Amino acid sequence: MKKTELPRWATAFALPVLNLLSALLVAALVIHLLGEDPLNSLRILVNSAVVNPEGLAYTLFYASTYIFTGLAVSIAMKAGLFNIGAEGQMYVGGLGLTVAALAFDASLPAWLLIPAAMLGAAVFGALWAWLPGYLQAKRGSHIVVTTIMFNFIAASLMNFVIVKYLIPEGEQNPASRVFADAAFMPRLNTLFPILGEESPLNVSFLVAIAALVVYGIAVWRSAWGYELRATGLNQNAAHYAGVKISRMIIVTMLISGALAGLASVNSILGSTHYLSLNFPAGAGFVGIAIALMGRQHPVGIFLSSVLFGALIQGGFDLSLEKPNIPVETFIFIQGLIILFCGAMENLYAPALLKLINLRKA
Repeated sequence: MKKTELPRWATAFALPVLNLLSALLVAALVIHLLGEDPLNSLRILVNSAVVNPEGLAYTLFYASTYIFTGLAVSIAMKAGLFNIGAEGQMYVGGLGLTVAALAFDASLPAWLLIPAAMLGAAVFGALWAWLPGYLQAKRGSHIVVTTIMFNFIAASLMNFVIVKYLIPEGEQNPASRVFADAAFMPRLNTLFPILGEESPLNVSFLVAIAALVVYGIAVWRSAWGYELRATGLNQNAAHYAGVKISRMIIVTMLISGALAGLASVNSILGSTHYLSLNFPAGAGFVGIAIALMGRQHPVGIFLSSVLFGALIQGGFDLSLEKPNIPVETFIFIQGLIILFCGAMENLYAPALLKLINLRKA
């Protein structure tokens, strides 16, 4: 008897790998058309982003932010919600972090200040996701539409708050003042000097790994996680099984927003140490690709985040060595990965299913 559905290993591993290879093949063709050798370019990218210890540190630094945005989108997807608003939630989360840091950086020690700032980021991000969740649960407003709108509202709101209230007197740069040293997230190069003196990799990376573990346990090893997945698979069946759908949607969006807000910790406390305009730099939208490519699994989210971090780090160095390849090329490659792993994620499914059935015939 022929199977009509792909086995789990095929959907979790084979399809993402095939989709990624397809995106990279198209990218290789573009690099060739730009007049550069794709294999040599790949070698430079891998050496810069993975082999070189300092480059690897930068890759993991970028990945730390992407893990949080990937988790934010993934947990919403598990409930059948497509949260497009991680970018805005991260942005507003950065405001919550900044409010806590500016209010207490002169009075609290680092071991209290940093958790307080992280709590501010999580709370502000959660609150920004709460209203779209409430409108979906209580009024039937589609979560995609409301979260997209809230991204634009967040951008306008943050522009107003930063310019009106946070720019120090006499300054022209649209940013808050630099935080006190107590608000600086400890860097990992103090423990691992091989990472380089300038490496921005910090404790946020360890927090992101912990978040992956908690996410995995909560989703697959708890009663709440079972209800979450049941809601995502079939809301009607989950409702008749006793799940309160409205509450599940709102709680899930609160958690999703909190995770997106925590993505600001790595960027602000771990790197710039001040709030600036447009600091998310598209990380919330990259989180969508990571959730799709990683199949909402902790291991997949981690590997996808590292891949996108490597593209950022390796792409920058490659553009320096190969002037014909602009930095924007790697934004294009990110778009290709989103295309193949998102809109065309089942492109190879029929052929793969046919191959599996032929081998079992």
